[in-house]
Amino acid sequence: MQGGLQVAVIGGGAAGFFAALSAAEHHPEARVVLFERTSKLLSKVKISGGGRCNVTHACFSPAQLSKHYPRGGKQLKKAFSEFQAQDTVAWFEQRGVQLKTEADGRMFPVTDSSQTIVDCLTREAQRLGVDIRLQSPIHELSRVDGGFVLHGEAFDRVVVATGGSPKAQGLQWLADLGHSIEPPVPSLFTFNMPKEPVTALMGVVVPKAIVRIQGTKLVQEGPLLLTHWGMSGPAVLKLSAWGARELAERAYDFQLQVNWVGVSNASEAASALDATMVESRKKKVLNACPFDLPKKFWAHLVAKAGISSDSVWLDVGKKTRNKLLNTLLNDVYAVQGKTTFKEEFVTCGGVSLGDVDFQSMQSRVVPGMHFAGEVLNVDGVTGGFNFQAAWTTGFVAGQLR
Repeated sequence: MQGGLQVAVIGGGAAGFFAALSAAEHHPEARVVLFERTSKLLSKVKISGGGRCNVTHACFSPAQLSKHYPRGGKQLKKAFSEFQAQDTVAWFEQRGVQLKTEADGRMFPVTDSSQTIVDCLTREAQRLGVDIRLQSPIHELSRVDGGFVLHGEAFDRVVVATGGSPKAQGLQWLADLGHSIEPPVPSLFTFNMPKEPVTALMGVVVPKAIVRIQGTKLVQEGPLLLTHWGMSGPAVLKLSAWGARELAERAYDFQLQVNWVGVSNASEAASALDATMVESRKKKVLNACPFDLPKKFWAHLVAKAGISSDSVWLDVGKKTRNKLLNTLLNDVYAVQGKTTFKEEFVTCGGVSLGDVDFQSMQSRVVPGMHFAGEVLNVDGVTGGFNFQAAWTTGFVAGQLR
């Protein structure tokens, strides 16, 4: 690259920040200016993971990693060959930040504080001389002589990392430049069940449930959490991400089918139930549960199947047994509405994947413009995957290839 390259990065979140650092690192002669519309940098990094920052996920194969993205997985696979989760871990370690892996694969700084990550990134920006401009929204961008003009300044390259936009209007300026925009809809949300009494059991976690949306092919499994408004937990969040478009089209009004025992083979579940009915025939049904379910929740399912609280297994006839088995394997709940999952507001939608070359993150429509992060029609499930996509696309975009 020629000396004195002028680079603008729009957006001071994880992707924009990483793009600015990557540009300054790969092009030491360049002047890198980062424009952030608010008065704060890295605000999502700061609050994510309950203030601990779920930096990435311990999944170190690009092929496996790419399977955690309902949209953009295939394209990200190319970018992951350049910079993947292992590289993220190494990048932070080289700068004095150790990460640790939790049982479910999520990775956090050993300090358990997101401030460690924020401080590391800001230190790097100072070291590399990135010029940070806060409260600098970009309302228009002009193209002049093969370059760009922002806020009256000329730039050779622009990296757009403006994040997910809840409304398509927020991306109109990119459409005006000729990009196709996939309309944004929320991804990663919990299910509201205003008419379901199960919400009285809020706080209960069922360790392994299989959840499916009736009338679709959407199915996921994992822990499920009952909340005072409905259902959450990894199984529900994964389902919401993979079904983001379809559930938006249904206006978040659908039937959720739940298998509470996490066994998809009905005869296997029936055998476990029948064995308990024989072995524990003189025990109270409430005290002898054949499956790994919280006691309070087992009592709820037993009552739902019409079995009284003082019944012993011997009292349970064939018809009641079938009803209980059906409740365990095919319990149905009416979902009406959604709630954003904590601070992890993620949208799917954004700049169409076909408009971007993922080996350089450069626009196929506007030469010299690169993209990083959630402004793209890319989103991951919960667990550190959205941050990994931000680090990866930011790193690759910053190479300015």
